[in-house]
Amino acid sequence: MNRVDPKLTALQFNEYINSQDIDGLSSLMTEDHTFIDRKDEVDEGKDTMIKGWTEFFKSFPDYKNTFEKVESRGDLVILYGFATWEKGSDPDYAIWTARVESDLVAEWRIYEYTGENKRKFNLV
Repeated sequence: MNRVDPKLTALQFNEYINSQDIDGLSSLMTEDHTFIDRKDEVDEGKDTMIKGWTEFFKSFPDYKNTFEKVESRGDLVILYGFATWEKGSDPDYAIWTARVESDLVAEWRIYEYTGENKRKFNLV
């Protein structure tokens, strides 16, 4: 079976976030998909995250992620860049990781953009 480059899976997942495409996001989530935010709060399960993304998009209709660097280490994709929460807002820098299993995103995680996290992912 030919597998998709994990970077392409993570980037497609993000395109679905940026276009607020719930069906697209759902199609790339494992059933036990996990989301971990910057505060290490965990949401588990595809159904939970479909509801979570739906509410998030209602609250932040202009939210977008822009990545300046993307690399993969096996099935872990590290994405560095920034989010904008509304049109014209200042960039909110962060580090994202996507753990890809069988061409699906098993975990989407966001880290604070700190010196410690930059070192952790060799972004310095």
